[in-house]
Amino acid sequence: MAGGLTDVEPPNYDLIKAWRSIVTLVLFVLANIIVLFPFHIPIYIPRWLYDAFLDCLSALRIISPRDHHGGGEGSHDHGSDKTSTRSSAFVRLNFPMNIVTGPLIADLFLLAILAIGAREVREGTLGADHISPLDIMLFFISLAYIAISIDASGIIRYLAFRVLNWGGEAGHRLFFYLYTFWFALTSFVGNDPVILSGTAFLAYMTRVSSNIVHPRAWIFSQFAVANIGSAILVSSNPTNLVLAGAFQIKFIEYTANMIVPVIVTGIVLFPFLLYIVFNSESLVPRSIKMHELPEEVRARKPVNPNIPHARGTAEQQEDAPGEEGKLLSLEEIVNPFLDRKGAAFGAIIMAATLIAVLAFNASTTGTGSKPVFWVTLPAAVIMFAWDVAFGWMHRHETRRIAREGREELGRLRLKREEEEMVTLAAQGSEGSASSDGSVSSQKGLPRNGLTQDAAVGDAKSNDAITAANTPEKPSREARDTDSSREKAVGVNTPREAALHPPRERATLVSLARDLYVWCQETFPTATAVISHLPFALVPFAFSMFVLVQALVTKGWVQIFAVGWDAWVRKTGTIGAIGGMGFLSVVLCNFSGTNIGTTILLSRVIQAWQVIHHYDQTPLTNRTFWATVYTMALGVNYGAFSTAFSASLAGLLWRDILAKKHIRVRRLDFARVNLPIIAIAMTVGCVVLIGEVWIMRDERPLDL
Repeated sequence: MAGGLTDVEPPNYDLIKAWRSIVTLVLFVLANIIVLFPFHIPIYIPRWLYDAFLDCLSALRIISPRDHHGGGEGSHDHGSDKTSTRSSAFVRLNFPMNIVTGPLIADLFLLAILAIGAREVREGTLGADHISPLDIMLFFISLAYIAISIDASGIIRYLAFRVLNWGGEAGHRLFFYLYTFWFALTSFVGNDPVILSGTAFLAYMTRVSSNIVHPRAWIFSQFAVANIGSAILVSSNPTNLVLAGAFQIKFIEYTANMIVPVIVTGIVLFPFLLYIVFNSESLVPRSIKMHELPEEVRARKPVNPNIPHARGTAEQQEDAPGEEGKLLSLEEIVNPFLDRKGAAFGAIIMAATLIAVLAFNASTTGTGSKPVFWVTLPAAVIMFAWDVAFGWMHRHETRRIAREGREELGRLRLKREEEEMVTLAAQGSEGSASSDGSVSSQKGLPRNGLTQDAAVGDAKSNDAITAANTPEKPSREARDTDSSREKAVGVNTPREAALHPPRERATLVSLARDLYVWCQETFPTATAVISHLPFALVPFAFSMFVLVQALVTKGWVQIFAVGWDAWVRKTGTIGAIGGMGFLSVVLCNFSGTNIGTTILLSRVIQAWQVIHHYDQTPLTNRTFWATVYTMALGVNYGAFSTAFSASLAGLLWRDILAKKHIRVRRLDFARVNLPIIAIAMTVGCVVLIGEVWIMRDERPLDL
């Protein structure tokens, strides 16, 4: 049968009557609600037990000694309620219930009540019925490393900058260029790298424009087109991997069936977005006015953003209001960093990997198929070796940049502290003068070497403060002599102490932190790529695979398949396309993201095949493949529907925007996306109807 389902057991509809089956379904629903609405569970621990545990960790030199006065790193109140006082008898810890812990706890509970066992865990991790979670995760993570490494080279932001130049000041033309660019790029490298760099780029671009009132049109369009384009190649989205594996679809065959509906969707959606959804001069003006970047800043050598503190104080000041913050944001756009060698090598590796994957997948047979991560994993290792070797060769330069940036941040902190001290001193002097009843006559009296006027004025300038407190700048030889004298007696100046704080006692935590910083400064690209890999997808996907496998063994998937079969029998092929399109999009929001939806619906369609196999009723090629490819459209497009958690890309998109101080509320996300998903799915399904009527026939599916 299609998908290779052979030697399957006949459906048993009595399984759902057992209490463990009912509990399984309830926990599946609860796990998906937690994914949709994450929260924290407060756990109260006696303070004496909490303190004893921390003292034990400190004695073992795992963490630093506790700060008994509160505050500081030594307090180690990570995950605890900051409002609790030292005198309280209990410490409140907040246990997260989210996309990782929710499904995992559901699986553990089902194991505890013996609702599932070794069979479900084995089939939910190693695979069953041609869905192999382990192979899928290895393929996706290894290919994701290559794609994110290309992004880390700066090539995406650089190309976006070139597109920005081509678009010029014509707003509608720039909107079209960027729309096309995101679509084409996503088709090859997937949606995660595009969202990582593209979202930040648009946040900067819309901020430095004087007549784009709100970035809504640009960021929502980019998010939609990134998820539409990811439907073309199997490698662009893990949902495509699950679907292709479940029904043993060759990668080239998948692309041949999906490329026309996806491209037509992208073509039709563009004017709909520009002239209907975002038809406003405040969103997409006909002429965009950008702030001008000074020539000296434009000529400045860009720094690698993967190096910690590479931009010094600019990272802290780019979000500040006013002209300075906008200029720093503009510099991120028009003076982008580009590692040309890394970008070229990554592009070659990615192209070679995709070609090899297609050839490898096309050459395998159903009985002797080999996992495609045999191709992607070695390619990822090669890319990782390049990143490590390139970082080691340039380690002296990257360490110097990180050190200078760290010192610049230290000077900024010191400056702010001095300004606050002078301001507080001025306010305290005003209060004391007021209590003496001599405010008006004592205005010019010196206070701590500065008059009140000088103190208030000099609070705006660290240089003036330093000059007021330092009679004369010593010579370089004198400074070196003084510095040597201070080091000899073990005394540092306040400025030196602020820039180079004393070293705390080494602990396992501090050593791990130092190792991470060392890796950031020595291997900036490799470290940045690893930190951006979607590792949260791994435990979530495995947990969801096990949960869905539990639904299979407890009979619920067969019941869902019976309902689906009844719908298709009444509505035919067009009803199958419309029903699956609606169902797949809705379930993306309520069934553990689009990955969880793909896992569940793939099992339902497989059970649907089993029903027809044992009923000996024909299931036509046209109806079956129309259902499968409609699901492929729905689980990709469903990412831009009503909930951020409809996809991991949506959660990533929201977090990046929040870091750029662009808050997108749940209600706004749903309100803006509803018309977009409606037109996208309508167009895609209509094209798919024409495609299956031309390319497929009514012959029975090969059972």
